[in-house]
Amino acid sequence: MANKFCVSISCAKDNTDKATVGFVVANAALGSGQDTVVFLSIEGVHLSQKGYADDIHEEGFAALKDLMTNFAAGGGNIYVCSPCFKKRGLDENNLIDGAAIVGGAKLVEFLAGGSPCVSY
Repeated sequence: MANKFCVSISCAKDNTDKATVGFVVANAALGSGQDTVVFLSIEGVHLSQKGYADDIHEEGFAALKDLMTNFAAGGGNIYVCSPCFKKRGLDENNLIDGAAIVGGAKLVEFLAGGSPCVSY
């Protein structure tokens, strides 16, 4: 099995605790040498927008903006669900570093090699 790991995050400001913990786990996977993807879907696609996470800071955790920045800087990839993104009318020109709008086939390709995936 390849050294891959996926974290699926379907929430944003509607559940900042889950969004934060998702990126904590993603950073842990990346730090463990895993080729790591965060898949943002449903409300989670809002996290792909610059400035959106700036005011999210759950007690006991690093600020979500810092977790996301560290993840991208460490080589993590952020896949943003294309239909979810389009449904919410978000701006493709306002994506955070490391984010790419993808279809489901891209996620399936990543997972097909046996990658574990956790969801928040």
